[in-house]
Amino acid sequence: MTEPTRIFHNPRCSKSRQTLELLKEQGIEPEIVRYLETPPSAQELSDILQQLDCEPRDLMRVKESEYKEQGLDNPDLSREQLIAAMVETPKLIERPIVLANGKAAVGRPPENVLSIL
Repeated sequence: MTEPTRIFHNPRCSKSRQTLELLKEQGIEPEIVRYLETPPSAQELSDILQQLDCEPRDLMRVKESEYKEQGLDNPDLSREQLIAAMVETPKLIERPIVLANGKAAVGRPPENVLSIL
């Protein structure tokens, strides 16, 4: 049995809402994870990064004030430290992230997720 399609969703974000609508237009009722309320674990984030083939900073909202306030622009920080910061402050995680068919995609633009469906 395949895992259900999941979206790490922020209902206040227009791209997240558009991506969710796009999934529904494709006939997919995804499992909705409101990641600001229920952040992914460090292991989940590490798995997502691997599926996206990217590094933590590639999935971070570097323009958020918390990024600078927490000193996350320090190039000496390890992958684990950056992932821990995203778990602790989920607002830093780029959104939306869709997981489907053992793959991941960031819905910026929303059409990006079509490639993994």
